[in-house]
Amino acid sequence: MSLARSREPADREHLLAGIIDLCDASQARGRPAAPEIQVLLDSIFMALVVEAERDIRARLAERLADAAWAPPALVNILALDEIEIARPVIARSPVLRDHDLIRLLVQATLEHQIEIARRPDLSPAVVEAILAKNESAVLTALAGNPTAQIPPDGLRRLVDRAREVVALRSPLARHPDLSSDLAEQLYLWVGRALRDALVDRFQLDPDKMAAAVEASLRAAHRGSSGDSPSLEQVEDREEMEAALVEKLDAAGQLRPGYLLRVLRERRLPLFLFALARLGRFDVRQVRRAVDSNRPELLALACSAVGIDRSVFPTILEHVRQLNGGRPGGGAEAARKASGAFGPFSPDIAAMAFRQAVSAA
Repeated sequence: MSLARSREPADREHLLAGIIDLCDASQARGRPAAPEIQVLLDSIFMALVVEAERDIRARLAERLADAAWAPPALVNILALDEIEIARPVIARSPVLRDHDLIRLLVQATLEHQIEIARRPDLSPAVVEAILAKNESAVLTALAGNPTAQIPPDGLRRLVDRAREVVALRSPLARHPDLSSDLAEQLYLWVGRALRDALVDRFQLDPDKMAAAVEASLRAAHRGSSGDSPSLEQVEDREEMEAALVEKLDAAGQLRPGYLLRVLRERRLPLFLFALARLGRFDVRQVRRAVDSNRPELLALACSAVGIDRSVFPTILEHVRQLNGGRPGGGAEAARKASGAFGPFSPDIAAMAFRQAVSAA
């Protein structure tokens, strides 16, 4: 009773933890709360959480993420909270139903939608809602979720979308439900490494696929505007882009402003090669940074090549859109990343980047 009367955050958290322990113990003994008790619990939780501080909400979300007895209204509120709080609930809560997840896809941020697409064992209804939204980063997260119940037509739509969305290609090439017919279609617009992987996995006829690529190239040279993929889509993109960056650098035309320009053109691989060249980094280090949950790594690399602090949020937003929401860490991590922009020299930033990415 004294905890209930207290307005101190620590006391409120202590009270919440005690109630959760009681509910967990009751559930473990196979004695779910009676309906009237459940209503009372819902009211208590809602009253305590409404004014709770961020750290308390985060710990509460982690505690309730696996609780089947958790109040649905509270779980839905936590799922709409900032992404670092919502993530465990979206990923694991058995209380969230299909209609809750579909509503979140409409109401929540892009980061929330990405987490929904990563949730294990997504139903066909939720998968269809994700496909209907047609958001590149969310589709990429869905393609990388091997447990999602994606129907054959859904996989076909993802493969079709991979023509424009580079980030979709690698997870689709590894997807356990990819058919040989879709593999042949995907083959036409992936790079050499993924082509080899598709040939090995599906025993594709190399001569047949080479002829298909050649036919697509001829159609592109003729200026076909139909369904044939363009020259850029069927060439070995990484070799082409690395060569382009090298030529720009040799001609003295590779400058920091080029990075934002290629991101606006949705050319993430070209951005990676250009950033690596400008900073004299290994491109594998840059890839590791953009695939991490630490946006400060990318911030250090950008600082090292002369990108201004004010430009970085735009760069990070573009990279996340093209790279399935990565680098992760949410809005708070993005704010912390601004500390990578000084006050120190670009050389210090470059050295810090190499050390940090090697330890990541």
